[in-house]
Amino acid sequence: MSVSEKEVRYVADLARLQLSEEEVNSLAKDMNDILGYMDLLNELDTENVEPLEHVIALKSRLRADEAKTPLNHDDALKNAPDADSDYFRVPKVIE
Repeated sequence: MSVSEKEVRYVADLARLQLSEEEVNSLAKDMNDILGYMDLLNELDTENVEPLEHVIALKSRLRADEAKTPLNHDDALKNAPDADSDYFRVPKVIE
């Protein structure tokens, strides 16, 4: 399968792109190179290869999800630059 310049123009039109003749030629060549590489990959024997989630075996680096005691109200407001007795105060952003 190959991509023609007509098909590149059609896709560009769908995407509302204006391409020069040089860009159309270049994109057609690039797309055909990609399809050629895909054909090369399809020739490989992958019969006994198990699907991978990732190329490298990674362990989850996320911490365990454990319930902890929440921060109490006074400690949460202690380092706030501006707070009243119950809330954080922030600058007004909507007029």
